[in-house]
Amino acid sequence: MNSLCETSDLLVFSHLRWDFIFQRQLQVLSRYAKHRRVYFIEEVILGITNEPRLYIKTADAKLNIIVPYLPNGLSDSEVNTAMRLMLDELLLDEDIENFTTFYYSPKPLSYSSHMKPSLIFFDCMDDEKLLKNNELINKSNYIFTNSQSLHEENSPHKYNLHLLPDSFEFAHFEKSRVLLNEPHDQINIPHPRIGYYGVVDEKFNLKLLDKMSDLRPEFQFIIMGSVVGIDSSSLPIKPNIHYLGKKDFQALPYYLSSWDCAFMPYSHNDATRFTSPTKTAELLASGTPVVSTSIFNVVHPYADAKLIHIADHPEHFVECIERAINESNYDPEWLERVDQFLEGKSWDSTFKQIADLEMDAKKMVNKRYIPAHMDSALLAIGLV
Repeated sequence: MNSLCETSDLLVFSHLRWDFIFQRQLQVLSRYAKHRRVYFIEEVILGITNEPRLYIKTADAKLNIIVPYLPNGLSDSEVNTAMRLMLDELLLDEDIENFTTFYYSPKPLSYSSHMKPSLIFFDCMDDEKLLKNNELINKSNYIFTNSQSLHEENSPHKYNLHLLPDSFEFAHFEKSRVLLNEPHDQINIPHPRIGYYGVVDEKFNLKLLDKMSDLRPEFQFIIMGSVVGIDSSSLPIKPNIHYLGKKDFQALPYYLSSWDCAFMPYSHNDATRFTSPTKTAELLASGTPVVSTSIFNVVHPYADAKLIHIADHPEHFVECIERAINESNYDPEWLERVDQFLEGKSWDSTFKQIADLEMDAKKMVNKRYIPAHMDSALLAIGLV
């Protein structure tokens, strides 16, 4: 990585906590932390302390997780004031002078807009509403999205919007192609096993799962992930539906290696309009056949490439599961097509794209050469 990037620190403002899910932001930032100091600033936690303070946890040599604690009873204005003071103290205490800021949500602007970064990046994952925050849009040098549909809908109007699709760790999931030791909570579940991992939230079509479990009582539906934002009492309870809870990223191959098929029962609603599930590529890399509902960023490109099956109605969905299992067992060319499609896709490649854009932006600043399309963004953060 270019030394120009190594000389500056990275301050990250995230709406998700570091240990929530090992997904896009953790993949990218853990790679940044191999080259420079990274300060991952989580959202405020209220009521743990009577005095404002920052809890700093060093996760790696250059990776610092920052958790802000504030007392209960503060107004929004008081929260913002306290956060600004604590951020200023962080810069002083850690000797942070030259830094880039990386936003995953516009919300922290209310207490960080006074800072003077050299560059501002905004990674907008799946959520078009975030692209309507004019303050962050105008301040950002580059905006990234992982959603093909979100990029297509906005790129003509957003001069600095870059499509950076989610990637995956091929070697990690490829391990699932051979039978690994069975986890204790799955070993007694019969076959055929139809599995899902990820958050169970408003995107997950519980009615579809319920109906499929009735249509094929011999199918064993395995659900792995936290229930977030929905009432857990709404989960269908059937003898052939197994809720195993959240699993560590490192453990996933041990579960996937004995699944007969994976399913992605996403609802069609506002929450899934721009969804681009990382797990699609991960499941394919594991050699697991996949059936999904017709989410745009799954149909394009995976179904277009005839790598997965698409169904939206319960009867068709269970038929596609049966077909996918048969094809994976009797069509050796399917896995060859998967490998050809996935070749060259990696988090290292995604990280390099972001790092290269940062280098280009900093070189332009240093040379005082400012293309017209970046002029307003650079002026907004006081670089010219």
